[in-house]
Amino acid sequence: MNASNISCEEVIERLFEYLDQELDATNRAEIDHHLRRCFDCFSRAEFERRLRERIAQAGTEEAPERLRARIRELTGQ
Repeated sequence: MNASNISCEEVIERLFEYLDQELDATNRAEIDHHLRRCFDCFSRAEFERRLRERIAQAGTEEAPERLRARIRELTGQ
């Protein structure tokens, strides 16, 4: 497919593969080209990228003792 013909719908359908770097060079180039000229898709891609970063950061933080104690209390441990 010609990079100038890729639609917003196609970009959104392949966005997670793009962000996970699972696309071949041709498909990645098509999406890169589209994102450079389409503000809406670029904004969506940036939102998803930043959300992933925040989730990854949150996974490295330890829960406060108060929260852990409450969970133990609720689960009977």
